[in-house]
Amino acid sequence: MRSIRPSFTARRGRNARRRTSPVLGAVALASVLALTATACDSGDTDADNQAGATASTGSDGKITIPDDIKDRLKEHGIDLDKWKNGAWKNWDKDDWLREAQDYVNPIIAGLWDPDRMREAEDPDRSVDENDLSGDQGVTDPTPQAVDAKAVSPSYHENAAEAGKVLFDSPEGTMVCSATVVKDPAHPGKSNLVWTAGHCVHAGKGGGWYRNIAFVPSYNDSGMSAKELETATKEQVAPYGVWWGDWTKTSDQWIAQGGQTGGDGASYDYAVIHVTPEEGGTGKSLEETVGSALPVNFNAPAVPKVSSITATGYPAAAPYDGQKLYQCQDKPGRFSLSSSDPTMYRIGCTMTGGSSGGGWVAAGSDGKPALVSNTSIGPVNAGWLAGPRLGDVAKGVYDSVSDKFAGQ
Repeated sequence: MRSIRPSFTARRGRNARRRTSPVLGAVALASVLALTATACDSGDTDADNQAGATASTGSDGKITIPDDIKDRLKEHGIDLDKWKNGAWKNWDKDDWLREAQDYVNPIIAGLWDPDRMREAEDPDRSVDENDLSGDQGVTDPTPQAVDAKAVSPSYHENAAEAGKVLFDSPEGTMVCSATVVKDPAHPGKSNLVWTAGHCVHAGKGGGWYRNIAFVPSYNDSGMSAKELETATKEQVAPYGVWWGDWTKTSDQWIAQGGQTGGDGASYDYAVIHVTPEEGGTGKSLEETVGSALPVNFNAPAVPKVSSITATGYPAAAPYDGQKLYQCQDKPGRFSLSSSDPTMYRIGCTMTGGSSGGGWVAAGSDGKPALVSNTSIGPVNAGWLAGPRLGDVAKGVYDSVSDKFAGQ
């Protein structure tokens, strides 16, 4: 089973067992859950309150970090004054930040240029279906594969909330998919992005990914890979590059998540709070893209959901990670462990890179709402599985919202 990880950009043949979405990479300390899940926060509210200071780049080009954060990071051998000049590339295991209060993601203007965005790969976290024989939970028959359909450009007109998460990992520059979601603390002015935990944090034994950034409506006009080689940053990222100044994932992902297999998949989600790279116009992310999806933490039981639509930028063959795709199917139940919540599963041919992409279903009011995100899939594409969003997911979401409520 592939874990659809943050950025499925990786070539499928190269790492067949690692699976999808979050192409490991991008400078933000995140990890990949097959569908490459990465998380930047542990869900510890107290820790969040202790460490919520945001790093920024001043007009003189120097990174500004609160002294208490600097001192804490220096205990790990990390000098933030050197970070911008490449020190972030040091992934020494002993210095790889793991705790929620140690998350740091200073803006490095210009780091995510068109070439770096285009070349990001998926970390590939796959699961072999033969490894699932010991499952004790409820699992429905494997669904028929549903061919992913290309979203018609412009993506902003047809899937405005979708985009890519970029980050750096020890393996290199990675990519995942993500969704702009509403913020209850800032109605109509959200700066929140929903993705997979493996797209921000490496999970068990790892730490936060680095240089985490979100690009809404990446390649909005649907240019080919060849055309993108000469595209400007404005063409590739027409709504800007938004850096994650705080992120949070579940404690379960941090404690259990793995590079391969389905460990932690039932809790493989994360919320990122973002800020514009260039300072922007004063508009929020939601105002900039024109919309944001509500999150439904009380979606009905799997058999009662008639249809789910998954959206993402699949990167592993036969896709190239540059275009947006969707799959629509009636979900079934999928269980990796009797002790963990049962997941949604749909037929879908999307591959790595689609990890973290939003799963949308009609709510009780008939309007679309996010109910899950791509987390894992089989080594040989054909279906995707995503976590159901309950109290733990709501705790992650509320924590990030509350942290910036007064700002």
